[in-house]
Amino acid sequence: MTTVRELMSTDLSCCTPVDNVYEAALKMKQEDIGIIPIVENNRLVGIVTDRDLVVRGIADKNPGSNKITEVMTTDIVSVSPSDPVEKASELMARHQIRRLPVVENGQLVGMLSLGDLAIEKYADDQAGYALGEISEHHE
Repeated sequence: MTTVRELMSTDLSCCTPVDNVYEAALKMKQEDIGIIPIVENNRLVGIVTDRDLVVRGIADKNPGSNKITEVMTTDIVSVSPSDPVEKASELMARHQIRRLPVVENGQLVGMLSLGDLAIEKYADDQAGYALGEISEHHE
C-alpha cells in the first residue's frame, strides 16, 4: 500500500494570515504554482488558490491590499501522510479538488497533487479516477 507520505511534495511556499493577496499572487507567479497554504505557527489555517484571488480578490477597489484572510478558504479538506493514496484520490474526486494539503498533528507537512498520483506507476488508476470525477463536474 502506497501512502501519501511517499508521493507528497514537501518543498512548499506558504503565506501567513498577515499577508495580502498581492503577496500571495506574487509568490504564485514566482513559484509557478496555483495554490498557497496559509499557515500560522506551522498550523494550516487556510488555502488560497489562483481562482480564489480572481473570484474573491479582484472585486475590491484595491485588490492587492486585501488581506489574505478575506479570500482564503478555511473549510479545508486534507489528508495525513500515513493515509493510503486511495483515500487521497477518493477525497479529490468527492470534493472536486486537484491538490490536498497533508497535515500531521495539525502541522502542514506537505501537499499532494493529482500529478503526484499520476507519477506513481501503479497509481495511474487512482489519478485517472480522481481526474475523471473532477473533469466530469467541470465541463
